[in-house]
Amino acid sequence: MKKIFSVFFSFMTIFVASYADEVQFRYNGGRNYSLVERTDLRRYENNRYTGLLNREVRSFISNDGELYEGSFYVSQDTVRASAIVGDMIHDSIPSRFKISSDGILTMIEDHGYPSFRSFPAFTANKIRHGDSWQAQAVRAVDPLNKGIVTKIPMYVQYTYTGDETVRGEEVYVVSARWATRYGANLYMDFGGDRDLKQAMGKHEATMYISKETGNAIVVRDSVDETFVYTDGKNVSFRGTISLFTEYPPAVDRSRIIRALQRVAAISDEEAELLTKKVTPEPLPLAGESVVAEVRRPGNNENETRHSGSFEKRGYNGKSRDPAEIASGLNRGVSAVDGRNAGTVGKGQKTAERPIKVENTPAGIRLTVQNLQFKPDSAELLPGEKSRLDQIASVLKETPQSQFLVEGHTAATGNERGEMTLSAQRAHSIAKELAARGIPSEKFICKGSGSHKPIADNSTQEGKAANRRVEITILE
Repeated sequence: MKKIFSVFFSFMTIFVASYADEVQFRYNGGRNYSLVERTDLRRYENNRYTGLLNREVRSFISNDGELYEGSFYVSQDTVRASAIVGDMIHDSIPSRFKISSDGILTMIEDHGYPSFRSFPAFTANKIRHGDSWQAQAVRAVDPLNKGIVTKIPMYVQYTYTGDETVRGEEVYVVSARWATRYGANLYMDFGGDRDLKQAMGKHEATMYISKETGNAIVVRDSVDETFVYTDGKNVSFRGTISLFTEYPPAVDRSRIIRALQRVAAISDEEAELLTKKVTPEPLPLAGESVVAEVRRPGNNENETRHSGSFEKRGYNGKSRDPAEIASGLNRGVSAVDGRNAGTVGKGQKTAERPIKVENTPAGIRLTVQNLQFKPDSAELLPGEKSRLDQIASVLKETPQSQFLVEGHTAATGNERGEMTLSAQRAHSIAKELAARGIPSEKFICKGSGSHKPIADNSTQEGKAANRRVEITILE
């Protein structure tokens, strides 16, 4: 009897230990981060070696609890990229997307980045070392750098191989393997490059996934693939693509707040509201099945990923309209609350102060309204020197930070012209601030045209308020 009990106890101990070793991977969202994609590939054209492709794409991605908003930019390339102007100020490539707790990424605004979507994706089951699962992902490619992005499905097999610590962070170690299969009787992206006839190859990746956030903090992908075009050209790439998740340096808000008080931009009460960063709520647990959509500007069709298949369909109205969701990105906690909205600490009326200050998920945002430019031009009038001096004095208090400069216009009925002008005005402000001693590579510039109004465009006062430039201290 004692022997039977001993065997039973040993069995229970093994069972409990095995159960205790089970984990469930989950994407939790969390703080803002930078995604870095580094490409080191040997390029072959029609089997002839043509050189190395070394490229680095960086981004700053902020999370407001519902949506992620990314500003991607090319920071290094073998061919000088149009995304880097001569003064080293970066042009933002905008992106908006959602990520569910199982890692499924849904694009809302898509301009080719991030390149890897829903990668990694997690199983809903608890797993142990050695367990595998399969999931579908999407990769956006532009092999000939034509400016036409093609989306290729990835059917990935993942294996949980162990646990490690990377850069002081506890991680799961996962291997991933998939084949590149595109064209012929397979999937075709009719919104992509029509000249891309076929793609084939293989990928083997090792990824290190944060146990805290579910972010893949390091991915190393070994690549061997070929793209075939309708004119007979084939282009092959062999080498590595590395993905890194990095977190922005800590910002000393107390220094920024003191600088804002020196230029009379905020009162003591408003300063108190700025002491704490806006943090989003963690993502809810995954519930019903998730549909991953890729919306193309000007096209009401989406690529839909569901239960391992690709198909074409119109926009599904189950969730809220993307424009409604995206409007949440504009939400900030104003430094002016309802009790003191009329005045600031030094006796100025709110409307008279030189800089509007808000607390947003991306960081502290400084808004310069009704900027005086020459009509339909990005050339600033001389009267703006004082406000720019004040902003530069604030930004110098956080030398490790990057700054997103976003231009906005009033609505005139010419959307393309508004977008161009707003981007040019953002560049103009960044250049002025760089001339005041802030390194130009710290700036990421973005034009939003009239897409994010803060006032009624039917009045002159409203149009004046909408003509603004916002500078966000990214953190």
